[in-house]
Amino acid sequence: MDAPPRARNPQAVLFACGLNSVRSPMAASLLQRMFPQGLYVRSAGVKKGELDPFAVAVMAELGQDISGHKPITFEELEDWEGLNFDLIITLSPEAHHKALELTRTMAADVEYWPTPDPTDAEGSREQKLAAYRDLCDGLSMRIRRRFARAGAASG
Repeated sequence: MDAPPRARNPQAVLFACGLNSVRSPMAASLLQRMFPQGLYVRSAGVKKGELDPFAVAVMAELGQDISGHKPITFEELEDWEGLNFDLIITLSPEAHHKALELTRTMAADVEYWPTPDPTDAEGSREQKLAAYRDLCDGLSMRIRRRFARAGAASG
């Protein structure tokens, strides 16, 4: 039951979560910013949500504009451009199940990164923003750790 060794670094990465409104667009933006060359990055959701204004605000603090992001589902992504990814990173249980279902018929690695949903945060605007910042910090750290190998040769 050993995991097969990863012979290649991914060229195309899909981040997936439940609604494609917070976690996956944030993660996609972070990865694209950290490794702008050589990686094709997209995000999708199991269902289609509305882009979250707190996610937009927290990314803007980092100088990243995701305000133009349009949440899409796996099916829409597949219809528009196909699911030609060699790595799908899932951030929620429902996205993980969906990705495993899809990868029965496609050659892609699937990694599950359990990621808390900051929309569950309660309290003041500042407390809610803090939950989104924590999410962003956690994703940044995880992305750096996972993709540092891919970027090591180029930088």
